[in-house]
Amino acid sequence: MFVNRFKVVQKIPQIVRNFSCSKNLLSEELFVHRDSNDNNPQIPFEFTEANMTRLCAIIQNYPQGCQRSALSAAMDIVQRQIGWIPISAMHKVAEVLSIPRMRVYEWATFYTMCKRRYRGKFNVKVCVTTPCMLRGSDVILQAVEEATCCCAGSLSADRMFGVDVVQCQGACANAPVLVVDDDYYEDVNVCDVHNIIQTLKSGGIPPCGPQSGRFAAEPITGLTTLCECPPSPGFGIQAGLGDASPPLPRC
Repeated sequence: MFVNRFKVVQKIPQIVRNFSCSKNLLSEELFVHRDSNDNNPQIPFEFTEANMTRLCAIIQNYPQGCQRSALSAAMDIVQRQIGWIPISAMHKVAEVLSIPRMRVYEWATFYTMCKRRYRGKFNVKVCVTTPCMLRGSDVILQAVEEATCCCAGSLSADRMFGVDVVQCQGACANAPVLVVDDDYYEDVNVCDVHNIIQTLKSGGIPPCGPQSGRFAAEPITGLTTLCECPPSPGFGIQAGLGDASPPLPRC
C-alpha cells in the first residue's frame, strides 16, 4: 500500500485460476470419408437374397414415402452381413430406401455402433467409463491388447480381432465390462479376458454374462434386502376394510 498526492492506492493481489481439460481426441473417421483400396464407391455391394427379403418386410411396416424410418434396420443388416458398413453399402441403402445419400451418411457418422472400418471377425470393445474405470478397466484393456496382439483402435495381424475403447455399455452394476460383438462379459478379471480370447481363437463360444458367478446384477456379497417371504395381500389393512381374519404368510 502506498500514498500519492491525490488518493490512497491499494494493490489488489491477482487471482490466478488453473484451467484443465481432458485430452483432445481427434478422429477423422467420425465424419470424413476418404477412398481407400477396400472402401470406395467402385466396390459393389449387394444384399443377400435373405437379407433383401428381410429388409423389404421391415420397409412394409411404414407408410408409403416413409421408408427412411427403416434406415436403422437397413444399416444393421448391412453390418451383420459383412461386418462393417463401407461407402458402397451406404449408397445401396440410399437406393433401396429412395432417400438422399446424405441421410445415410448422417446416420453412419452419428451413431458409433456403425462400423465404417472393418473391425475384425470379433470386435472386442472395452468399456472405460467411470464405473468400469474404478474397477480396473485400464488393466482389462491391457490384458485384451496382450491376448489379441492388437492395440486399441487397430486390427490384429490375422484380422481376427479388432479392439475398441467405448463409453458406457449400460452394465455399470457389473463393471468391468467387455463386449464381443453382441455378447456381454461382465465382472471380468485378467484371467477371464485370456480365457475368453483363447476360446474365440479356438473356435468356441465363451459363455457370456457375469464371470464372477453372479446370476445377473444382484449384490456380489449376497442378498441384503427382500430376504424374507413377502406378506400376503391384505396385510396391514383395517379389519373393517377387508377380511378380519389375519393374513397367512405367503412363501
